[in-house]
Amino acid sequence: MIQITLPDGAIRPFSKGTSAMDIAKSISEGLARKVLAAAVNGEVWDASRPIENDASLKLITWDDADGKSTFWHSTAHLMAEAVQTTFPQAKFWVGPAIDRGFYYDMDLGDTKMTEEDLVVLEKKMIELAKQNNPYLRKGIPKAEAIQYFTAKGDEYKLDLLSNLTDGEISFYTQGSFTDLCRGPHIPSTGAIKAIKLTSVAGAYWKGDEKNKQLTRVYGVSFPNQKELDEYLLMLEEAKKRDHRKLGRELSIFTMDDDVGQGLPLWMPNGTIIIEELEKLAKETESAAGYKRVVTPHIAKESMYLTSGHLPYYADSMFPPMELDGTKYYLKAMNCPHHHKIFDAEPKSYKDLPYRIAEYGTCYRYEQSGELFGLMRVRCLHMNDAHIYCSKEQFGDEFRAVNEMYLKYFGIFGIDKYVMRLSLHDPAKLAQKYVNEPELWKETETMVRQVLISSGIPYIEVQDEAAFYGPKIDVQIWSAIGREFTLATNQVDFNSGNKFKLSYTNQHNSTDVPLIIHRAPLGTHERFIGFLLEHYAGKFPAWLAPLQVKILPISDKFMDYANTILQTLKKADIRVEIDDRNEKIGKKIRDTELLKVPYMLVIGEKEMNEGKVAIRRQGIGDLGVKPLEEFVAELSLEIKERKAV
Repeated sequence: MIQITLPDGAIRPFSKGTSAMDIAKSISEGLARKVLAAAVNGEVWDASRPIENDASLKLITWDDADGKSTFWHSTAHLMAEAVQTTFPQAKFWVGPAIDRGFYYDMDLGDTKMTEEDLVVLEKKMIELAKQNNPYLRKGIPKAEAIQYFTAKGDEYKLDLLSNLTDGEISFYTQGSFTDLCRGPHIPSTGAIKAIKLTSVAGAYWKGDEKNKQLTRVYGVSFPNQKELDEYLLMLEEAKKRDHRKLGRELSIFTMDDDVGQGLPLWMPNGTIIIEELEKLAKETESAAGYKRVVTPHIAKESMYLTSGHLPYYADSMFPPMELDGTKYYLKAMNCPHHHKIFDAEPKSYKDLPYRIAEYGTCYRYEQSGELFGLMRVRCLHMNDAHIYCSKEQFGDEFRAVNEMYLKYFGIFGIDKYVMRLSLHDPAKLAQKYVNEPELWKETETMVRQVLISSGIPYIEVQDEAAFYGPKIDVQIWSAIGREFTLATNQVDFNSGNKFKLSYTNQHNSTDVPLIIHRAPLGTHERFIGFLLEHYAGKFPAWLAPLQVKILPISDKFMDYANTILQTLKKADIRVEIDDRNEKIGKKIRDTELLKVPYMLVIGEKEMNEGKVAIRRQGIGDLGVKPLEEFVAELSLEIKERKAV
């Protein structure tokens, strides 16, 4: 017999070799019908896989993130089976689950897949799903796996096998399709009731533009049609809110091949947003006791060797440049520069906590296949800061950073968020993390205690920590429910020793400071991309590039329009006049499309009475007010950074 510990702490005996599905059935048939996979000792398994030893068990359903991921990965295999029947020459690379759905990269030879082909494949997938074929796992010796894919002439799977060893190789089969895969998968195809293949695109093999371009098919699936219909409605709304589309329409940013991939150019409207965000950050950080610094865009190789970023992070850095026999790298992170600033002058316990901040420009060599608008770029401007403190000060400092996040959430109307506490994996200390097991245990406990005492919602994820300490990734959701990783809050117990940082404590001896890395607003690029979607381009007045548009009904009222213009400018309100020879209806419609928060319609009555007729973007007519009253109200709205 083996002992199975359930999530509620109950321990139940079962026969050795019992599967999670058997255990689910022993609880209730209704529960068993919902089970998609199982977490056995924290590792996600097939629900049908035998459990041979004592273990903790969590049954995973569609309501769990791991359930959706398993469901979508299984649907990727179903799609591959459908592709195989329609394009028998197809060779498959990888088909992972993603945030919403799945994709599969494939080599179709000289054939090009079209949008029409996606409709055919969807129908075939539904037909195959109804066969309710089980997903069957089989462990395979490496030599046998190599022989299998050599016979098929599949160089892509052979490449994957080159990085695997005996004991970690498995095949999965459903229906007529067999694939190299570590799993897990749902019990059978019958659970997949609703499918939509959303797009077909090109993707370089391994994300390297020097390699062959493969065909990538994206899709999503659900256990019922209702959820698919709701998702498709959300998808339509997301298309309207696509930050690349809005960024172009609202003249926020542009990309140019002569500048280079992943290197956005900020236009005047985008620059205004950047300056407003920096103003907010500077005000907030100044009030919290941060001092501002500026660091260079390049640094010598030796500094990144000291920090540990080289050679481990080299693939994400631009190649070095050599000057006078010395290698220099474009700055990929601000941390080492800040450590040097801390070390520039002697510190005592009276100087701690020492908080320094900058909007530092960093450069990271993202693969071209991974670049995506503002969300994945090669040049980024980070709301970065580092706090150097004692262990006794850590709790208050870490809590204050989290409270800064909450303040920002309120300003930007972010209602749904969760802190993702990323921990190390003790089994990987030697190769992936700083080998200090006691420090890992201590700092992870410290972070967890801060989160619990603050009452902030959080989840724990193993094996996603930074190499130098545990971290929190801040997950937020936009107004239409799309998830983003906004920023990070990291603990560093390693860099102080590496850079020989120290301070004199109360006992006149030397201590090494703990370091907190934090970036509450992330980068300009990613955060503005998020805000474009979150607001659908309809920025609150304080953040809008243009806050007021004056719309005179005819040229007769231009003198009064200019008087209004000067009055608003004196109040530091961003304003323009629409002086085109167009009807007022067209001026209003065009200004609505530009998503300007306020329109002031000016006619004879307004001019004679010294008033303005006010229209609010997306709302309409707000009535007529004296100009001074409007200016006072808008100035207060901007000062208080009121949300939309």
